[in-house]
Amino acid sequence: MKIRRCAVLWLEPREVAHFELDALLAGGTGVVSAIQWFAHAPQLAAPLEIEAPIAEALGTLGPSEWVEAASWRVDGDAFAELLAHGIVVSDDAGHSDQREVDDRYREQRWHGLASVWHAASRWSGLDAAGEVAEAGVNTSAGLRDAHGVPPPALHERGDATQRIALARVSRTPLDDLFDARTTCRNFDTGSLVPQAQFAQLLERVFGARGGVEAADDFEVLKKTSPSGGALHPTEAYLIVQRVEGIAPGLYHYRAGDHALQPLAPVDDLARFAWVAVAGQRWFADAHVLVVLAPRFHRNFWKYRNHAKAYRVTILDVGHLSQTLLLSATELGLGAFVTAAINEADIEEAFGLTSFVDGPLAVCGFGIRADTMVTSEFDPNGNVWPR
Repeated sequence: MKIRRCAVLWLEPREVAHFELDALLAGGTGVVSAIQWFAHAPQLAAPLEIEAPIAEALGTLGPSEWVEAASWRVDGDAFAELLAHGIVVSDDAGHSDQREVDDRYREQRWHGLASVWHAASRWSGLDAAGEVAEAGVNTSAGLRDAHGVPPPALHERGDATQRIALARVSRTPLDDLFDARTTCRNFDTGSLVPQAQFAQLLERVFGARGGVEAADDFEVLKKTSPSGGALHPTEAYLIVQRVEGIAPGLYHYRAGDHALQPLAPVDDLARFAWVAVAGQRWFADAHVLVVLAPRFHRNFWKYRNHAKAYRVTILDVGHLSQTLLLSATELGLGAFVTAAINEADIEEAFGLTSFVDGPLAVCGFGIRADTMVTSEFDPNGNVWPR
């Protein structure tokens, strides 16, 4: 049997603290720290704890050249565990699943460190809102008390005496639209979004408004938001809860056809919406939630193993979210965007693979409630009181 290391591996020496009674009885705090090694790889659901000799041995195994397993100095249970998790891949038929995952990852053309960061920052089953509330930092005063004085809102650079005042220009309707945009945390759960508004918003934000064949089998699309290389890798996956004439459920938006593709149902749609946005119930109440999930290879096909490629996909999602929020505001709807999401749970529901087409953020929109239950930041008073 021949083996090699998985395509990307990060070995982390992490300081881990634990309690020891003997240390407490000896006059100390009882808290003892030790260095523990963890193996990170983009295909892992969680880091794999390993012993220091295994970490050292993995440093001798390359990701490209196949070597005889018998020549590597790790065997027994440790070797079996590395094979089972795909940290080490083999040409043996019994481990073909792990090798296929590694091969699929290699086909995406990720930059190695970016892929590890993407994997390490994913959540599963986290109630982020509940944790914040429990910590007592879910208000501005709580944040200030917990973290001290924040950095100033306005940053001074250079000599203030040489500052050049610029002329104020006349406002246009676009200024009014910008000023009216604010994150909505209060949705009217007893209403339905009209289907015409729903369709207009999806087409304006995600729809293809033109296209050209740049080369054989290479189509370039025009959309309302910019995208690196005009590649537009981000797909829109919808959690539709309350839209006129559209059955509640999960959908994929087909940009070229301006159509919805129904996907497999979930048992409790409202519960899933809550899980998707990591317990932020004010966002889970939105009439429609939109998962923004880039198809990474669409971008990395051009920017292969590029240090900036992942950053471009993040920018892509940011552009789309701003277009969605402004478009919703123009229609009189409330909207939001959040990156505090449970990626792993979203991937499972929509049939996505983290390093192939994993979600980066969730947007949402709907009819704003008449009363404010959850506080919103509206410093100009353009939204509240209603």
